Amino acid sequence: MALPTLFTSFVPSSISHHQPSLLFFRHPRCASSFSSGAKSVTCAVTIENPEIVRRSANWKPNVWDYKLLQSLKVDYTEDKYAEQVRRLKEEVRGLFDKEMNQVAKLEFIDAVQRLGLGYHFKTEIKKVLSSIYNNSKDAQLSDDLYTTSLRFRLLRQYGYNILQDLFQKFMNKTGTFNESLNKDVRGLLGLYEASFLGLEGETILDEAGNFASKHLKDLNLDKVPAILASHVSHALDMPIHWRPNRLEARWFMDMYEKQHDMIPSLLRLAKIDFNLVQSVHKKEISNMARWWVELGANKMTFFRDRLVEHYFWCCAMLFEPQYAAFREMTTKLACMVTLIDDVYDVYGTQEELELLTDFIVRWNITDIDKLPPTIRDSFMALYNTTNEIGYWAMRELGINTIPYMRKVWADECKAYIKEFHWYNKGIKPTLKEYMDNAVDSIGGLIMLLGSYFLTTDKLTEVGLDHVSKIPSVMHCSAKIVRLNNDLSTSLHELARGDNFKALECYMNETSDSEEAAREHVRHMLRKTWKRMNKYVLVDYPFPGFGPFLGACLNFARASQCFYQYGDGHGLPNNETKDHLLSALFDPVPLDWGCIADKDVAVGESPYTSRITISSQEGAPEALRHRNCCN
Repeated sequence: MALPTLFTSFVPSSISHHQPSLLFFRHPRCASSFSSGAKSVTCAVTIENPEIVRRSANWKPNVWDYKLLQSLKVDYTEDKYAEQVRRLKEEVRGLFDKEMNQVAKLEFIDAVQRLGLGYHFKTEIKKVLSSIYNNSKDAQLSDDLYTTSLRFRLLRQYGYNILQDLFQKFMNKTGTFNESLNKDVRGLLGLYEASFLGLEGETILDEAGNFASKHLKDLNLDKVPAILASHVSHALDMPIHWRPNRLEARWFMDMYEKQHDMIPSLLRLAKIDFNLVQSVHKKEISNMARWWVELGANKMTFFRDRLVEHYFWCCAMLFEPQYAAFREMTTKLACMVTLIDDVYDVYGTQEELELLTDFIVRWNITDIDKLPPTIRDSFMALYNTTNEIGYWAMRELGINTIPYMRKVWADECKAYIKEFHWYNKGIKPTLKEYMDNAVDSIGGLIMLLGSYFLTTDKLTEVGLDHVSKIPSVMHCSAKIVRLNNDLSTSLHELARGDNFKALECYMNETSDSEEAAREHVRHMLRKTWKRMNKYVLVDYPFPGFGPFLGACLNFARASQCFYQYGDGHGLPNNETKDHLLSALFDPVPLDWGCIADKDVAVGESPYTSRITISSQEGAPEALRHRNCCN
């Protein structure tokens, strides 16, 4: 089914200043021209060949109501809470200088980070951690497993050169951890979390993870204090280091509120900040839904319509309000990835896909009508979206990013066509052959490229050249997404006759069982995370590189979330929908009785705008608004 409507503006709506689009796509005849440095395209409508039998993946339809998304209500606005937020920030900032022992300081920083407030207090956190790092001989830190583990995790997370050797004091002469530690639940939990920041070759941390995991799983949680038991279950489900901070913050607020040493002002700030940032995200979702409908993509039926899921993935990469341009433009790129992936996976014939690949590699629309309408329109959506993002970068940043983006698109589509040929010719690639290609075909590299030039405040061609060559940190991020994707979707895709994935490649090579193959792929996943941990700690010679490194980490973290319980992207499950609702739509309830009168007008009835998914025969189909008092 061809795109039925006009391709309108692709400039991020929040930053376009209502400028008219410089790129458009219409249907009658094919022609091209240049205007203000950007290409405009019009193409003729032709009729699909009815004799071609198209494959179908039978994707589940989109579950979101785009009409409702375009009219999302925002109840938390910055002007309403500005004074309260200012006061709370000052109060929390003062706590960084308050006299407290180093254990309390570490716990305070951990709480700030896990509550999603770290981006407000980067300078204060660095100052305190530098002091703790330089005071490593403090007696309080010498023999307590919990504190040692927390100190290690936070210092390594923030880039300090902290060595695994500090855990040796908890080990015996045989190189294993002392069994007497198995009763220290809090210490085991801290050790377990710390182990996930390990690097390749750090065998002490490998042993730490195995030891802590075994004893935590053996616990009778009914005999553990309720809050601590919740933390243990949460960690065993997924460690902190693998969780998107936005989801962790929402969960941690509920836990932190139950702690006896909870700091009310810190929790209050976390709740209000979460809701304010969520309001920013809601506005962006409304803009994206409007763009998607105007594009006409919501009417296409052969591919996965996953606009909201794509937005959430980008939001998980960089949720802070200042990265609106990144979220909006990268969501559009992500939508194009899924669209063009499904063209190759299930829609096109060999002749059509080879022709499409040639158009993408050449980045040329001459004779575009040689493509059938649906594939032509899909390519034009990708082409126009990419060019307009490139034009925005030229206008706002002074550098033409189109050559870099088109190169990544070309490599991605070459990977798609290689997988198509494997499938068509019955070729069974080795695991190495498959993985060498699959990092490109997962589609994340174009998003990670955007995460550099759309976030850095000091874009340089040297930095862009470096990122465009797919540095190791970027490669690891995409590889983690691929491995998680394959672990979750491989059997489903194989059942519908799709390409072999990592599990099948390993099983074909070794004749091992499926479970053995899964264990091997999980080992590859852990190894890749260790490499990622190494490369995010490198001191890169490019200014403004921090957001890009964070995006690489968070891109991988988002995949842990999406694919933990199955293919939460291709076949959105209850866990995925719950994640999206809690992060994007459901505000955190506030204790309204504690709000000063000046924060809520007299007679106002505070409420939140809640969105839930309605279902029919177990299949969610729409969103509906529901006002609910707190």
